[in-house]
Amino acid sequence: MSGKTPIFLTGATGYIGGSVLIRLLEHPSAETFDITVLVRSAEKAKILETQFGVKAVVGTHQDLDKIESLVENAHVVFHLPDPDDVALINAILRGMRKRHAQLGDLPILIHTSGTGTLADDARGLYISDTIYDDLNVEQIKSIRPNAQHRAVDVLIAEADAEGYVRTYIVLPALIYGIATHALVRAGVSNAHSIQIPALIRAALDRKQAGMVGQGKALWPDVHIDDIADLYITVFDIAVRDPNAAGHGWNGFYFGESGGHTWYQISKAIGHVLVGRGISNDPEPTPFTTEELVKYFGKEKDAFGTWGSNSRARGRRARAIGWKPKHTTAEDMLTNVPPEVEAWLKHQK
Repeated sequence: MSGKTPIFLTGATGYIGGSVLIRLLEHPSAETFDITVLVRSAEKAKILETQFGVKAVVGTHQDLDKIESLVENAHVVFHLPDPDDVALINAILRGMRKRHAQLGDLPILIHTSGTGTLADDARGLYISDTIYDDLNVEQIKSIRPNAQHRAVDVLIAEADAEGYVRTYIVLPALIYGIATHALVRAGVSNAHSIQIPALIRAALDRKQAGMVGQGKALWPDVHIDDIADLYITVFDIAVRDPNAAGHGWNGFYFGESGGHTWYQISKAIGHVLVGRGISNDPEPTPFTTEELVKYFGKEKDAFGTWGSNSRARGRRARAIGWKPKHTTAEDMLTNVPPEVEAWLKHQK
C-alpha cells in the first residue's frame, strides 16, 4: 500500500486500548500511521488530538452507522473493548466488507476476546485438567456455543472464511499491573484491570479477603505490558503479510504468560489488609451467596470468572515472536499490593 496506513481503534480510553494505542504512537513506524479513535468524551478527544496527534471522533458504540463509516476508511481496525457486542461487531464487519468491495483492499481486524471463553463451572472447588492450546484449531472450534465471547468470536472467524477480511483474535488471560503510560498520565486512559480490583473492593468492604468456594480454580494471567506487546506483534506481522501468521479459525492467540489460583490472589490481598490493620487474618473466606450478588452483580457472573477454571497455552502467540517478560505467579502476586494501595487511596 502507498502512503500512510489508516488505522481505526476502539477503546482508546480503556485499560487495554490505551496501552495498545500508546505503543502505536511510539512504534518505529509511527510516522506512517494515520490513526483515528472513537471516544465518548469531547474533553478526552481534544487531549488526544492536541497532545498526541490522534484524530479523535466523539461517539459511542451505539453509533453504528458512524462506526461502519470509520471502519470503511481504515485498512487496520483494532477492536479492543466490548467482546460480546454482536451489533457492534456486525457494524465493524459491514464496514470492512464495503472497503473490500469498493477498493479491493484486504482489511485487517485485530479483535479482543478473552480466555473467559474457556471458563467452566468449577465454583472454586477444583482445578480442571483441560488445557486449551491456541495451535489446536479443532479444540478452539469445540468451545461451547454459549460460552462468554463465543458469539462474536464465531462471527469474526466466519467473516475471515468469506474472504473479505483477515481476522486475528487476541484472548487475554487475567490481566494484571497498573498501567503508567503517557495516556494514563494525561487522564485519557484507565490504569486498572477488572478481576483483581473487584476482589480488592470486596475485601475492603467486608474487611476480610474473600474467594468463590475454596479458591482452587486456576486461570492464566498476563501483565498489561506483555499483552499490549502481543497486539503489536500480531499487528506487525499482519501488516507485513496478512498470511504470515494464522488468521480466521487459525488466528486465535492466547495471551497468557503464567498462572494462578484464585486463592493465591485473595491470600495476597489478605496479607496487605492485615498489614494495614484492616483485617486480623490474611486467610480468605468463602463469599456467601448474598456477597456474590453484592460484589459481582450476579451469582453466575462470580462463578463464571472468579470461581472458574480457564486454562490456556499460548503457543501460537509465541510462534509469531511474542516474548512476554513477566512469566511467573510471583510476578503477578507482587503486583497485588500496589493494586490494594491504589484502591485504598481511591477510597480517601
